[in-house]
Amino acid sequence: MAISKLQLVEIEFPETMSDEVLSKLVDSEKFHPEPASKFVDSVRGLKVMNKDNPYADLLGRMDEAAEKYGIHINTSEKPQIINIVEADDYFCECLDEANKISRVKNELQVMIDENNQAKKYLKYMKDLDIDFDDLFSSEYIQVRFGKLPTMNLDKLSYYDSQEFLFKSIYQDAKTCYCFYITSPSNAPEIDNIFSSLFFERIHIPEFLHGTPGESLEIIEEENATAEASIKKYDGKLKDLFSNKEKDLSVIYASCQELNKTSEAQRYVVVFGNNAAIYGFCDKHYAHSLKEELEQMDKVHVEIKPAMGDSRLYPPTKLKNNWFSRPFKMFVEMYGVPSYTDFDPTNFVAVTYTFLFGMMFADVGQGILLSIIGFLAYKLKGMKLGEVGMRIGISSAIFGVIFGSVFGSEEILVPFFAPMASENTMTLLGVAIGVGVCLIIISILFNIYLNLKKKHWGELLFSQNGVAGLVFYVAVLVLAMNMLLNLGLNIPMGIYVAIFIIVPLVMIFLKEPLTYKLEGKKMFPHGFGNFFTESFFEMIEVLLTFVANTMSFLRVGGFVLSHAGMMLVVYTLAEMVGGFGYIIVLIIGNAFVMCLEGLIVGIQVLRLEFYELFSRYYEGNGKPFVSMKESLE
Repeated sequence: MAISKLQLVEIEFPETMSDEVLSKLVDSEKFHPEPASKFVDSVRGLKVMNKDNPYADLLGRMDEAAEKYGIHINTSEKPQIINIVEADDYFCECLDEANKISRVKNELQVMIDENNQAKKYLKYMKDLDIDFDDLFSSEYIQVRFGKLPTMNLDKLSYYDSQEFLFKSIYQDAKTCYCFYITSPSNAPEIDNIFSSLFFERIHIPEFLHGTPGESLEIIEEENATAEASIKKYDGKLKDLFSNKEKDLSVIYASCQELNKTSEAQRYVVVFGNNAAIYGFCDKHYAHSLKEELEQMDKVHVEIKPAMGDSRLYPPTKLKNNWFSRPFKMFVEMYGVPSYTDFDPTNFVAVTYTFLFGMMFADVGQGILLSIIGFLAYKLKGMKLGEVGMRIGISSAIFGVIFGSVFGSEEILVPFFAPMASENTMTLLGVAIGVGVCLIIISILFNIYLNLKKKHWGELLFSQNGVAGLVFYVAVLVLAMNMLLNLGLNIPMGIYVAIFIIVPLVMIFLKEPLTYKLEGKKMFPHGFGNFFTESFFEMIEVLLTFVANTMSFLRVGGFVLSHAGMMLVVYTLAEMVGGFGYIIVLIIGNAFVMCLEGLIVGIQVLRLEFYELFSRYYEGNGKPFVSMKESLE
């Protein structure tokens, strides 16, 4: 339906001009390049261009530095011709200077962190009458400050015979801040004892003097000086990079452009002193590209039909109208159509919108769904929001038919009341009828595609071909004549023989009949093996026809389910009464919208994939990926 017709473009040029040619293509959004490896693997003597890429490393280091130092790089700066060695040296000089400033900052921060750790301890010691100068200068004692679990204090009694003095400074239910004193000769043994009690040592800076209170004042003063110095060095860093922002931005932009050119080498085939790039684009762009590139000396561009090279299969570039464009995401979930197939997006858009609206029929909830979808698309750029806008309108339209406004059937006069007992069978019959029509359309799609591809066996003998269509329609006519009393005078014997048995036999013999049309042996693996396999496949075919048709009963089922759930909401609201009536209605509508909307959306997608796509759609194509997209 909507697959762009493409042209195969061959661009040939001297190998020495590869950078000039690639620079014209790297930002193209309309040219799909083919990897050079496809040609190298099939022709001896060809190779993929493989020049050194010095730009990726510099870009990586610049990105790392930008994240580390908060460097602002103006990505809109225009690329220029640069000397990569000089650019790298310039960046390294900037980085070295930044690293020196950063090291000083880190040293100051480490000192502040150590001081803050000491402050936590000193605040418990500020009332102690001790002098750090005396403690640290003594040659005859060793002092250890720290903390240990309060529950281990009782275990100190086990070591009464050891030579140490212990002092608890502050303790709570979990932790005891303390210190102990011992002689230098006994220090190793005493340290081992306290280690077994999970003592964590807190290092008191040696520059502290006087009492703990005086030391706290020294630390506060030193921290303030260090923090002021850090701010000063932050300013130096900011000035360093703000002064060189333009130069760094130019280097970055230029490296990005040159890096893309280097990365694009994987699309360049080299043969001798010449090189070539192969790719696909639409006819208009192919001719404009030819004009542009052939202005360069010794560059030749040849335009061929999309299927002009047997080694290459064209990608699929979809183009859809404004209504069906958001539903492309559902088709791509299943798989992109091949170039020679057709795009089912328009069919999916119409059927998905119709089925969802019928299954989730409500004027108020449908309009609200459209509004939410619009906001999700505009504010968050969500593609699903665009889908919500369309299916919400469909829900509102069916809501008018069924007379439902936020679940209430008293505001509008329904054209069709789904909850009325006399309408139940009619509703289910319509659901089955919708399914039958969609299945027949899917089979017709498959017949058309196989006719286009000249796959005669699939066209004539498949359950999704002519034989399957004749059988399915014949059975439907019989069923409708019996159930609806149409009064058709059908000669049963001849009708069954021609329109039911003969198509079933053709489906059963599809494989050998296809071989016969192709001039091959009908039973290459023997009749017994064929019969056993085809017998069980025939049972599966019959069950599939029944299951696919009955599966559409869920369409009518969800119509009844939606009406039933809203009936429950109104019943609960009436039980609550008063102001609670409105609260229950709001919460109930929100709950039904979220729960049933999600379930219906999934169920409709299931119908599309399993009941319809499985009959005509393969989704084995490859998407159109532009040169620009492939390099990002």
